[in-house]
Amino acid sequence: MWKNLAIAVLLSASSLTFAAESVDINTADAVALAQGLQGVGPVKVEAIVTYREKNGPFKSVDELVAVQGIGEQTVKINREHMTVGAPTPSE
Repeated sequence: MWKNLAIAVLLSASSLTFAAESVDINTADAVALAQGLQGVGPVKVEAIVTYREKNGPFKSVDELVAVQGIGEQTVKINREHMTVGAPTPSE
């Protein structure tokens, strides 16, 4: 509960200062995801982190639609602000 409350407070503040920098959806923590992605609230942030922990890193930003609650429109509006980082040699 406190985690969701903290994210909600950060979302309120971050909605005024939407980041123009890219967010690596594979490495960003919940706060960075909430601050860096438009239209992604605490429930969606938690779903992204949980999905990533369970299934491993995203290979492309388009794979984000596999996360419960994330649709193509969310990916579309955030595409320019998301990355999946550099692939590691094992990928």
